[in-house]
Amino acid sequence: GASEIMFNPLLAPGCLLLYFSHFYIISVLWNGFLLWCLSQSLFLGAPFPSWLHGLLRILGAAQFQGGELALSAFLVLVFLWLHSLRRLFECLYVSVFSNVMIHVVQYCFGLVYYVLVGLTVLSQVPMDGRNGKNVLMQARWFHILGMMMFIWSSAHQYKCHVILGNLRKNKAGVVIHCNHRIPFGDWFEYVSSPNYLAELMIYVSMAVTFGFHNFTWWLVVTNVFFSQALSAFLSHQFYKSKFVSYPKHRKAFLPFLF
Repeated sequence: GASEIMFNPLLAPGCLLLYFSHFYIISVLWNGFLLWCLSQSLFLGAPFPSWLHGLLRILGAAQFQGGELALSAFLVLVFLWLHSLRRLFECLYVSVFSNVMIHVVQYCFGLVYYVLVGLTVLSQVPMDGRNGKNVLMQARWFHILGMMMFIWSSAHQYKCHVILGNLRKNKAGVVIHCNHRIPFGDWFEYVSSPNYLAELMIYVSMAVTFGFHNFTWWLVVTNVFFSQALSAFLSHQFYKSKFVSYPKHRKAFLPFLF
């Protein structure tokens, strides 16, 4: 996930299982709670807890006025929760990490990130749009497009994590080593870190779901782009330095470009 951007798992790809799973456990619980609060508000007219309402006012929620933001935020929060749930599953049952310690600053960043990103989504809901009996009437074409992009990007990220995990397992699915090997298949045919590219595309799909013009979320996407690009570049350099036979046509992050 984007919380992993301060750590390059190919330079030290490891059984950071314990630490990364903490990020997604927090995200599933916290963003699941926010999703529950938003669902209660939109479909049942229940008010947010007063402390949460105060937090959202601090984040500027009161400035937004209607439009498709209520449904957009609901869908994005669903996407974020599903993404975290899948990544937690992958950490526990798919990925194979090595024994490397994560810095306490990186650990704290990861925990805080998923708390803030959920609040950022919720702050996009208009204060006057939380009695949403007509929320489903807000459906627009970009909601469908964003959903399709999210599913497509998530499926490819899962495939790439399976490919990486299988490099360290035998045919029975048992982990046999923690060495590095060159991955092949799916988006690995184009870039060294397709999982990072898919992460970016997942956040872009959320920007699309917001209707393309949500400036706050594009700031989140910009942060994800630069951080994932840096990690992908470092991974690419690692691959090229370690493997003489590494495919020369393969880019670091963006197919055919970078």
